Order: sequence, then structure tokens, then C-alpha cells
Amino acid sequence: MASTEDGGLFGGRGELVFALLAGALLGAGAALDALGAAPEVFLGVNVLAFAFGAFHTVPEAYQKIRARRFEIDFLMLVAAAGAAALGSVAEGALLLFLFGLGHALEGYALTRARRSIEALADLAPKTALVRRGGDLTEVAIDELRIGEVVLVRPNLRLPADGFVLAGLSSVDQAPVTGESVPADKSPVPDAEAAAADPDLVPARSRVFAGTINGAGALEVRVTRLAADSTLARVVRLVTEAQDKTSPTQRFTDRFQRIFVPVVLAGVVLLLFAGLVIDEPFGATLYRALAVLVAASPCALAIATPSAVLSALARAARTGVLVKGGAPLEELGRLRAIAFDKTGTLTQGSPRLADVVTAAGVSAEELLAVAVAVESQSEHPLARAVVRDGRARLGDLATPTATGVRSVTGRGVLATVAGTEVWLGKRELFTELDLTPPRELDDALTRLEAEGRTTMLLRAGGRWLGVLGLMDLPRPRAAAVISRLHRLGIRRTIMLSGDNQRVATAVAAEVGVTEAHGDLLPEHKVAQVTRLRGREGRVAMVGDGVNDAPAMATATVGIAMGAAGSDVALETADVALMADDLDTLPFAVGLSRRAGRIIRQNLFASLGVVAVLIPATVLGLGIGVAVAVHEGSTLIVVANALRLLAYRDRSART
Repeated sequence: MASTEDGGLFGGRGELVFALLAGALLGAGAALDALGAAPEVFLGVNVLAFAFGAFHTVPEAYQKIRARRFEIDFLMLVAAAGAAALGSVAEGALLLFLFGLGHALEGYALTRARRSIEALADLAPKTALVRRGGDLTEVAIDELRIGEVVLVRPNLRLPADGFVLAGLSSVDQAPVTGESVPADKSPVPDAEAAAADPDLVPARSRVFAGTINGAGALEVRVTRLAADSTLARVVRLVTEAQDKTSPTQRFTDRFQRIFVPVVLAGVVLLLFAGLVIDEPFGATLYRALAVLVAASPCALAIATPSAVLSALARAARTGVLVKGGAPLEELGRLRAIAFDKTGTLTQGSPRLADVVTAAGVSAEELLAVAVAVESQSEHPLARAVVRDGRARLGDLATPTATGVRSVTGRGVLATVAGTEVWLGKRELFTELDLTPPRELDDALTRLEAEGRTTMLLRAGGRWLGVLGLMDLPRPRAAAVISRLHRLGIRRTIMLSGDNQRVATAVAAEVGVTEAHGDLLPEHKVAQVTRLRGREGRVAMVGDGVNDAPAMATATVGIAMGAAGSDVALETADVALMADDLDTLPFAVGLSRRAGRIIRQNLFASLGVVAVLIPATVLGLGIGVAVAVHEGSTLIVVANALRLLAYRDRSART
């Protein structure tokens, strides 16, 4: 049941004003009747009350009849008109008053939930201070251009997405990511590299429109237009999600399409009750109209949309983007969740921990070749080798690698100083029928047992050595997994491209129930498919493009660290805006609470209809029936609005 919006004289409250006027006139008519006023005066006041009560109902019903939709407004109008035709103008006016009042209050309550989402759009400031021609100029944010530099003064909201060029401060990112603690921000080390590829800017230098600067002034280079900022896209995607119906909503829509015609047919049959029982036709018609009112599924129509809308609004305020009712309901029904390892359960910032050389090979030679090859890759492990390798080499020059070719999930091949080089996992060399010497094989086994990710390096006919990298688990990962188990997630599974020993070590540290290593992207898809077959529903949590196939295969795909990421925002069913897992238990708990409230609302709305229909057949009046109906509708909406105040109790257990 959609509320009529009136943008005219009453500023969106027209239906409420007209309903209250109808109620006031009904009260006045009752008072005049008690004082012995003439019947004509009593009738005139009630006719006015009827007219005010029908003012909004008639246009809505007419529009729906033209569209060949016989819905609640039509049923109520027919019942009111029938009561008036029987001489009960006051009762018809009472029906329209109660219906209009309930309709208006319901619309007000739903508007409150929508405004929780729309308020996000108002977080970004309207203007920004831009450096143009050496001067600071205040311009509207719509006039900002990519590459311009804006000055953000202390305690003001940031006007655009970008990266920090100068200044140190802490930024409250809760409006976008839901993080409760402000994040420290510092300048990027290389502004030109950051401008060339903003997606690679580290979190400590990346900022978002609508977030709140702390005590220090910042100079920020704009990387997105106002219409394309992370905040604007979140608002747009959440608004679109409101129109995506859930499985329960589709069921109730189908139910109504069948139920309303059946009710109309039943009412027509009741008109012939006089052929069976001895009563005047007026009494038979009144009973049929009362049944018409009793059978109107007002509360049922709003039971699911109100809960979904409130849950979407609450999630968005906490930095969780849920794309519609379907993923919301599915998320609440999960019993198994699969996680990518690198960057999801671990920090995704590995460091070079071990350098083991072959006999006759220096550490400098091993690192120089490794840095040369990996400098042309953007993989997190490659960046770690380059960063930490260069730090160890100091001022020593590194050669240049050419012809770099990736072997998916295994490693890379390249040419360095005219010599062919292989760098990768043990499996890369197994496929090439190359066996490392005993000391390197023992080193591989030892490092893997310690939870290291290992790489073998061979140049021409010489083995150079082994590199061991360590990617530490996220500090909160174990707590998040524990909270998920308390929420009823039976199985947590880690899927990793690392070897099984590393996967097992990390899984044991964070508390994941299962770990599967040595997986290529297609193997992750197969694992998720197998889990769906066993558990019925499974979510896949990842942070990168390489996780997209598995996320698409899962019942619910969940992207972590989606703030500023085009791919994550567009492809995931659920996006955790912050670069951590803390909001995942919140999202699961909220979805489960929403599912319970939807079931409560459906039970209440269908229960009222089931009670009222026989009661009106046995003589319950129209006025009482509509009062119970509208009361149940408001109770259903109020129950749904409780989701706006949802708190994650698992975090305090």
C-alpha cells in the first residue's frame, strides 16, 4: 500500500490532513446528534466527512482500476460506498477516515526509513576550496574536475574522492565505511603514480567524499567527479535496491493477485445469502461489505517491503551495501561462508621474511633477479618482493626483465640479461619436470610448515634459491569468525591459492573450520559449487577481481573493502565498504533479524485476515473491522522500523 505524496499546500501531508478533517467532522456530527440537531444537519456533516475521507482514496483507486488492478483502495472504497448506499453515511465516513489515517501514518513511517538512506546523499558538502591559478576558489562540487587539488580545513567534510597530497590528519570514515575509529591519513609517496592509477593508492592516503576531516588540514587531489564518488554511487545503488523484490515479497504479490479476485467472488456469493437464511437484503449487503473490508490484505501488502527497506537503510548507515531484498533474505539463511585468504582473512600486505640461497649463490644475486621479474607485476606478493627486496639491496642496481609471462596460479617466466628465469610455486617446476636440490627442497618444506608462502627461483640451468613471504592474519579475523559461529554459521571455509600447509596454518590461527589450498580460480568455483550442493546456500567473501567467479557462483557474493572499488560495488550482492571483516557479523545478524521480523509480520497480517473474515460473516461491523485492519498495519510497520535501531549483540558477547 503506497502512501500518496502531496507536494502542494500541505507539504506531503495532504492525506493525513484530509483524514484528520474527516475525523473531526465525524466527531462534530456525533456531538450534534447527541445535542438533538436536525437530521439534515447531522447528514450534511457526515457527507462532508465522507467527502474528505474519500478525497485521496478515489484518485488512487481510479488509477489502479484503469490499470486493471483491483487492490486494497478499491475494496475499501466499494465498502464505504455500499455503507453510504444503505443509509449508513457515518459508518462509511468512519471507514474512510480510519483507512486514510492508517494509510497516511504508514506512509510517514516508511518515509522515515527512506530518509535514512536519502540522508546519506546530504553528507557531501555543497562547495569546495580549489587551488586554481595559485589562488583558493570556492566552487560548487559539481564543478570539480578530476586532477584538481582541493583544500580541506579541519573538522569539515571532504568534498570529493581522492588522495592526500599534503598534510596529516585523521578522518572519520563512518559515513562511507562504517568504521567507528577515525583513520589516520598521510600523503602518497608518489603523486604522479597515484594519479595514473588511483585504485592502487594505499588506504592511508585515500579519502572519500562525505567523510569528516580531523584536526589537520589536507590537500587532496580529486580522482572522481561528484556524481561518481563512492558516496554518490552507494546512495544510488541502495536506492535501486529498494525496487528489487525479495522471494517473500514475490510470494505475497502473487498471493494478493489471486486472493483479491477470490474475495470479490466470495462477496458476490454472500449477496445471495438471503436465499438460504431469512434476513433483509440490506443486512445481507452490509455483511458482504464487512467481509470485503475484513479480507483486504493491507498489512500483508506492507509486511515485507517495510522490513526490507528498514534493513537496507540500517545496513547502509553502517557501511554495508545490500543490493535488494533477495540477498538480504539469503544472507540471513546462510549456514556456510567461504573466505578467500589473501587480503580477506589476512592483511593482504605480505612481507619478505626469508631468503634461502642455493650453494654458490649470493643473497644479492637472488634478490636482484627476483626484483627484476616481479617489478612488472601488480600481485600483492610481487609488490612485497620488490619493496622488501629493494630495501635489502640498498643502492645495488637491479637488471631489467623482458618477456615476462604469467603462468596462472603458478608463477612467472621472464628473460633477465639474456637468461630465461622461472619464479613461482613448487608446482610450476613440477610441471616443467624440474626438481630442486635437496637443501632447497628441505627449505621449502620447513618454510611451508611455518606458514610461509614460498617461491622457487631458477635462472637458466642454475637454481638460485627460495623466497619465503609471510601474510599475517588480520588482527580481528579470529574474533569475526567466532562471532559468525555464535550467530549460527556452522561451516567457515578458507579457499586459498597458497599451498595446503600455509592454508592450514592460517585457518588454525583465525578459527576457520576448513582450509583448502593449492586452488586456482576455477578450483575455487568448484569448491563453492560443491558447498552449495551440500549446504544449500553458501556465501563467498573476497576482496579482488580474481574472486569474482567464485562470488558469482555463491548464493551471496560478498566483497570486502568495496569503498572506491568499481568492480566490487557493481558485481557483489553485498559490499562491506570498510577494508575489514568487522561488519560481516553485523550484516548476517541484521539479515537474520529482518527475516524474523518479516515472518512475524506475515503471521500477524494473515492472522488478522483469518480472524476477521469469519467474525464479519457472524456479524462484526465495518467500523470495528477497519479499525482492527489499520491497527494491524501500523503494528506491522512499527515492527519493521525496529530494524533501524538494530545493534549487533554478537560483538559484545
